[in-house]
Amino acid sequence: MVANHRRYEGPRLVVATHNRGKAVEIGEMLDPWAVDVVSAAELGLAAPEETGATFEANAVLKALAAARASGLPALGDDSGLSVRALGGRPGVFTADWEGPDRDSMVGMKRIQAELARLDVPDTAAARRATFHCVLALAWPVGHVERFHGTLEGVVVWPPRGHGGHGYDPTFRPLGDMRTCAEMSAADKNAISHRGKAFKLLLAACFQAPEGAPEGWKRA
Repeated sequence: MVANHRRYEGPRLVVATHNRGKAVEIGEMLDPWAVDVVSAAELGLAAPEETGATFEANAVLKALAAARASGLPALGDDSGLSVRALGGRPGVFTADWEGPDRDSMVGMKRIQAELARLDVPDTAAARRATFHCVLALAWPVGHVERFHGTLEGVVVWPPRGHGGHGYDPTFRPLGDMRTCAEMSAADKNAISHRGKAFKLLLAACFQAPEGAPEGWKRA
């Protein structure tokens, strides 16, 4: 473990989200570590207003709010999609583009409408995009660890696949012909923005799970 990172010692971790798909995905990633994962929604914790101007600021805000309200370590995740042709939008406002009901199809349709309005060609070069994820692991005393992962790809239309969650059906990673929603959970987590951030988090703050091969932190 890197000396200047604080170790998570469990056994219970709050995932600071009311997004069921995100909570399930994070739980799957932590399954080998036998962490007792519970979401903020399951604990009845209020969702704080996301007032940060960056993914990191919002992830920290959510993690600290959940940690202080629950008295447990909490993991905040702020993620979103930045489309180059839209000047990086929706970015930190990705969830807001889904409307008041947080319907990802609403957000995907809005992105497509904006690209059409700007006459952006339907080519991979013109529709480059980046998925961002910042994970913030916070303790009730206020200590926070932060980790950032990205995934480069292309916005496609129409949406394809039924796996994953959020904007996965309209995002095709570079070097793959499948959208994230057409991948198995294992394939997606191996390359995704959240998966990359998780590798950094686990290497810095978690002990190797029982039976893990030597050098697992560098995998």
